[in-house]
Amino acid sequence: MKTVLILGAGFAGLELATVLSNEVSDEVDVTIVDSSDAFVFGFSKLDLMFGRKDLAGVRVPYSHLDKPSVRFVQETILTIDPENRRVTTSAATYQPDILVVALGADLDPAATPGMAEEGSEFYTVEGAARVRELLPGFAGGDVIIGVLGNFFKCPAAPFETAFMLHDYLEKRGLRATSTIKIVSPMGTPIPISPEASAGILEATAERDIEWCPQSKVTALDPSTKIATLEDGRTMPYTLFLGIPVHRAPHVVTNSALAEDGWIPVDHRTFATKFDSVYAVGDVTSAPVPRVGAIAEGEARTLAEVLIHQIKGGEPPGPYRGAATCYIEFGGDRVARFDANFLSGPTPTGSFTAASEDIVASKVEFGASRRRRWFGVD
Repeated sequence: MKTVLILGAGFAGLELATVLSNEVSDEVDVTIVDSSDAFVFGFSKLDLMFGRKDLAGVRVPYSHLDKPSVRFVQETILTIDPENRRVTTSAATYQPDILVVALGADLDPAATPGMAEEGSEFYTVEGAARVRELLPGFAGGDVIIGVLGNFFKCPAAPFETAFMLHDYLEKRGLRATSTIKIVSPMGTPIPISPEASAGILEATAERDIEWCPQSKVTALDPSTKIATLEDGRTMPYTLFLGIPVHRAPHVVTNSALAEDGWIPVDHRTFATKFDSVYAVGDVTSAPVPRVGAIAEGEARTLAEVLIHQIKGGEPPGPYRGAATCYIEFGGDRVARFDANFLSGPTPTGSFTAASEDIVASKVEFGASRRRRWFGVD
């Protein structure tokens, strides 16, 4: 019986535990540790922010987890010692046979002066809920959607937010008296796909949304409502919606796992330099975007690696870097982007234009994971 400790219960941690339970439940004892009591899909924060769902409607409590050989514990991770595979939490000390770090990326609003005081980041559940309360008081004016760091989860999210905000303001009769700008250090919306980028930028132009590429807000002044950019320019704003700087959790950067702020891995197997210690998802420096669907695919590959260790047989193939992402275009339309980052000499992607038909596919994407991971509809 192999003991497996999974740190983090996001896309990667849930998928890894599910595959191990389904395939080798008699040969593993899996513990998942997370400080939260519920899972929330990243895209559900948009539903929360714009009133499609309430907080209860986007949370899936971890108490629903009921899988053979899998135990969930809600604890805060205090230290990680990868050399000895020892983890201490607020309630226990663990020393498993196999350690998997799937803690994702944390947000650091304080890294941008004024962002914490502005209080309008929307990349956490709490932040999205705050913005939901702020929006009814917005009476029109200048809106900046600002990407504050070079690496961030879900490259399409600032555009989804802008499209949905456009619809929200139109319904309230405020669009004509408002401007929407997207300020981002990225040069294109989806760097690996000119087709997807063109589709997104065409939609921004149709909605009179200004795209400010290769720009970054480095400071905010909440008293004067002025944003300062990296090149010294300033922009006034009435409402600032921020995607904060991302960083690895402190418990990771304080351990021997981190190099240059993230965990390096062999992206074929997700092994770290420490024996029987692995890392998957946003916490790694693997050459793929930080997206839930990518983390899920990484976890499936790692599950195959671990199952091969336990059962033998043909070794699994390397991680291929394939994922499907859905992009909200507003107006009850969703686009689809299918990417493959590692199978060929260069990353590739195909774009399916936004339609009402793809909405059902996105809904099923979420529903199928709720059923698979939690056994709920």
